[in-house]
Amino acid sequence: MLSQAMGAMLPAALAVALSPFPVIGIVLILSGAHGRRNGLLFAAGWITGLTITATVVALLFGGADDPDSTSSAIADWGRVVAGTAFLVLGVRTWWKRPRAGEQAQPPRWMSSLDDVTAGRALLLGALLSGANPKNLVLTASAATSIAEAGAHDVGLVAAVAVFVLIASCTVLGAVAVHLVGGRRGASFLDGVRRFMVANSTVITVIVLLLLGAGVLGDGLSGIGR
Repeated sequence: MLSQAMGAMLPAALAVALSPFPVIGIVLILSGAHGRRNGLLFAAGWITGLTITATVVALLFGGADDPDSTSSAIADWGRVVAGTAFLVLGVRTWWKRPRAGEQAQPPRWMSSLDDVTAGRALLLGALLSGANPKNLVLTASAATSIAEAGAHDVGLVAAVAVFVLIASCTVLGAVAVHLVGGRRGASFLDGVRRFMVANSTVITVIVLLLLGAGVLGDGLSGIGR
């Protein structure tokens, strides 16, 4: 059951981890004033948001391991809706991509992250992980997969913990590099930030299309059972 749950939630966990904007945000926070403190607080908020969202959804769909249950039907139809939305969003993101000669720009809310306060760093981490619509759907999809795999009690806790760890690996990795990497670490993180800014559209589109197709396929398969 546990291995099945982990396998089912892995794609969504990787999609959360590879989302460009949280990576760009944590690098900007780390490079600013009180970067070490604020980076740790951002990571704490990020982990908290993911954990709460995944746990709540997994508990709500606790009976989804029964294919004939209402929870299972809701989960399958939810996947169809979510998968379709991901595909549409992926196409829309590609359509609105920067054209040749234009430079990709991060969202405006990132402009003041270099001097963010401790409270805002913590809140921002929680909001980007737990309240961001795309991450919310991804986390809900992963948690539903965990519930459908029949993970309960210790297995449920372990599966949610693994999901949070994988989904947080880029944020935690950035904090670790900043803490131990010194100037080389800072240079590396700045390179990662510039790469993410320049290629955020391509990364986002690939993640959305691949995950959308997978989630939609799983939903349609479940409905057809």
